[in-house]
Amino acid sequence: MITQESADIFEKKKSILLTNVNDGTGMVDIFIDASETITDIGHEIRKRHRGEAEYIIEGDGALVLPGLSNTHTHAAMSLLRGYADDMILQDWLSQKIWPLEAHLTGEDVYWGTKLACLEMIRTGTTAFNDMYFFMEDAARAVDEAGIRALLCYGFIDLGDAAKREHECRATEALAAHIRKLANPRIHAATGPHAPYTVSPEGLKWCAEFSREQDIPLHIHLSETEKEVNDCVAQHKKRPAALLDECGVLGPKTIAAHGCWLDDAECALLGKRGVSVSHNPASNMKLATHRALPYRELVHAGANVCLGTDGCASNNNLDLFEEMKIAALLQKFFWNDPTILAAPAALAMATTNGAKALGFGAGTLTAGAPADLILVSNRIPCNTPLHNAASNLVYACSGAAVETTICAGRVLMLEHEIPGEAEILAGASQAAAQLVKRAQSTA
Repeated sequence: MITQESADIFEKKKSILLTNVNDGTGMVDIFIDASETITDIGHEIRKRHRGEAEYIIEGDGALVLPGLSNTHTHAAMSLLRGYADDMILQDWLSQKIWPLEAHLTGEDVYWGTKLACLEMIRTGTTAFNDMYFFMEDAARAVDEAGIRALLCYGFIDLGDAAKREHECRATEALAAHIRKLANPRIHAATGPHAPYTVSPEGLKWCAEFSREQDIPLHIHLSETEKEVNDCVAQHKKRPAALLDECGVLGPKTIAAHGCWLDDAECALLGKRGVSVSHNPASNMKLATHRALPYRELVHAGANVCLGTDGCASNNNLDLFEEMKIAALLQKFFWNDPTILAAPAALAMATTNGAKALGFGAGTLTAGAPADLILVSNRIPCNTPLHNAASNLVYACSGAAVETTICAGRVLMLEHEIPGEAEILAGASQAAAQLVKRAQSTA
C-alpha cells in the first residue's frame, strides 16, 4: 500500500540506489542519478553511492532487466478489449471495429492510452510505438504516465487526393505538436497505415517527410496473404518492393507483422536496415495463416523486434506473454525447436526494441537511459532459477514484474502504481460511453 512516506519516491528527478539485484552475471547494485541515466552499475557499488542516493530500493535478489519495448501498438484500442472476438478478419474490422472507431473522440483516446500505459507499466514495458488517431491526446496521456512513446498519426488516403492532403496536414500537425512538447520521452513518427490503404503518392510523401524531419516511419507490412496478392495484381510487385520504390524502407522504418514476406523481401528489408515487429498473438488470433520468417530476416540483417498490436486483437499488452508466444510459434510453424531461443526472444523485447524506437541501447550499462524493471525471484515461475532467460521467456508473465523505472523515475514500486484506481474508473466510463454512442446511431 502506498503511504505518504513511500509516495515521495514516485516524484521525478530523484537519485536512486538499487541494491542486490541479479543482472544475469550475479548480484550488482545500480545507481541512478537525477540526470535520468544509469550512473554506475557493479558489484557492491553501494559503498560509494549510498551517501548520494535520495532513495534506496532493496532488490533482495530480484532479476533486473532493461525496460521492455513494445514496437507495434494501437494503445487506445484498450477501450475495445473484448468488444469483438473470434471473427474473420474482414468481418471483424468492417462489422465491429471500424463502426465503433467512427465514434472515437480525443477524450476516448486519452483514457484508452492512459489505460494502456498503466498495463504496460505493470507488465514491464517502458517504451512503445503507437499508431492511431487523436494523437495529441495520446501524447498527453503518455506525458502523464511517465513512460516513453513513439507516436504517429495513422495516415490513410485510399487513393483520394483530397483525403491525402488532409492526412499530410494531420501528420505535420502532430510532428509540430510533439516538437513543441519538448519532452524527451515522446518522439514523433510518420505513420502510413499500409500499402493497401495508402497510395504510392501518399507513401512517397510520408517517406520524404520522415527524411526531412529525421523521424522514424511506422507501417503495417504483409500481414495477410490477400494484401500481398492484391498488391501484385494492382502494382505488379510485392508490398516490400512497392515500399522500396516509394522510398519508405530505411534504418528508421518499423514494419509491423511481415507474416507473408518472401525470401527476396527479407533480403531487401535486411539490406535497408529495417526493423520488423513480430506480433505473434494478434496474428495467430486473426489467423493470418503464416508465421513471420524470423530466421530469414535475421540472416538478412533486419532488426527483428516484438509488438503486441492493439488490445482489440491480442487482447493484452504483456510482452512477457508475447515473448513466449513468439518463440513457440516460430518453433511450431517452422518445425524447428532450435529457432528463436530464449535469449534471442528476450533481446527482441529489450535491445532490439530499443534500437527500433530510438530510445537508447536497451542495456544495463553506465550512461544508458535509466529504464529498467525488477522481476521477482521469490515466486513459482522463477523457482528454481537454473536459467534466468528461460524462466523469463517460458515461465513468467508480466505479473512477475514488481518495480518499473523509466527515465530514472519510479513508476511502479512493489506492484503499486499511484492513481491506478482513477485510471481504471476513467477508462471504464469512456469505454461504456463510446459503445453507447455507437449503439445509439446503429
